[in-house]
Amino acid sequence: MHDIRAIRDNPAAFDRGLESRGLAPLAAALTALDDARKAAIAAAQGAQERRNALSREIGAAKKARDEAAAQGLMAEVARLKEEAPALDAAADAAGRTLAERLAAIPNLPAPDVPVGRDEHDNVEVRRFAGRGLAAEGRQHFELGEAAGLMDFEAAARLSGSRFVVIKGALARLERALGQFMLDLHTGEHGYTEVAPPLLVRDEAMFGTAQLPKFRDDQFAALQGSPEIARESGAPSRWLIPTAEVPLTNLVRESILAEDALPLRFTALTPCFRAEAGAAGRDTRGMLRQHQFNKVELVSITAPERAAEEHERMLACAEAVLTRLDLPYRVVTLCTGDMGFAARKTYDIEVWLPGQQAYREISSCSVCGDFQARRMEARYRPREGRGVAHVHTLNGSGVAVGRALIAVMENYQNPDGSIAVPPALVRHMGGLTRIEGPVS
Repeated sequence: MHDIRAIRDNPAAFDRGLESRGLAPLAAALTALDDARKAAIAAAQGAQERRNALSREIGAAKKARDEAAAQGLMAEVARLKEEAPALDAAADAAGRTLAERLAAIPNLPAPDVPVGRDEHDNVEVRRFAGRGLAAEGRQHFELGEAAGLMDFEAAARLSGSRFVVIKGALARLERALGQFMLDLHTGEHGYTEVAPPLLVRDEAMFGTAQLPKFRDDQFAALQGSPEIARESGAPSRWLIPTAEVPLTNLVRESILAEDALPLRFTALTPCFRAEAGAAGRDTRGMLRQHQFNKVELVSITAPERAAEEHERMLACAEAVLTRLDLPYRVVTLCTGDMGFAARKTYDIEVWLPGQQAYREISSCSVCGDFQARRMEARYRPREGRGVAHVHTLNGSGVAVGRALIAVMENYQNPDGSIAVPPALVRHMGGLTRIEGPVS
């Protein structure tokens, strides 16, 4: 969420930031809305001040036994009282209009983010060779279905498209991947493990900017049937699209001591996404699912430490792939490909032999104070007076389902079996190989 005062102070910089995202300038329109809000507030306050002054004048008139004057003043007070609700409503409406407009505007890119239109303008940072780029291989769903360990038809009967049932040793491999990531991030990277709720309120989704803009991408959970929910006014809850939502909102409406920062949280949770804009994309397999598991990383920092923390978070996510010896590359997203709340984003893309392509397995973003303003999350600096908004960061550490895909495709054998990466053997109870199809 943007600060209207900052927009007023530097409208040209604000509009340049929007232009780099391919958006039209808005500073003048937002300033005009703020002027209208201030005018409406001033009108309501002016009317209240006039009423207060009239009350004093009425007292003076009564003391002077000037009943005619007192009656005239009382009539004006009555008129002002009748007008007060409309003036207050106008001030509230002007405030809501400005807040809604500000809430719909994406974050401004950091100065070092490359300007571009889409993923074709992203900039590669580095590569890790790992096991090497296999020149051929079957896709994960071919391997999984042939082994009888991945069942999309059963999932479709249960839940519809974009779901999968994983069985046996493959299910254990997915569980091992999540456990491995959590152990790494908590044991070596200093993150605190959290088991958060999977259902959250509107305010939490607004705080991390999933609402209102991305409402259609979310799954809502009603309390009772739709009819009962409507009649009772029971609030809806949202299935989390990522653990970023509950983890970041742990500091909502808080004032933290600077000495407590940075806070680093991690969680392994199911994630739920409607994929409303993904029709026709990745329809085969489990690359783009309505439900998937992910290990999330969230950091809460003081502003001057945010850039350093961003690089640290990226290194933590990369460590997952280097330990698994998976080939990947890191790219900096351009302004046209960044997420709504991000100031700067690194994507990690893992090599998938079955597709002969790099595919995203982690995004690590620094959001500045954009989310903190929506959550009213602040801290008290060691020196100086007052409070300031914290800076928030989030990243995948990493997507478990996509890591499963990457392991299956990069560790596949010609006979359809899958070797277990050495880093996962202890989490697999010593199992080193997932057998292929029974001949």
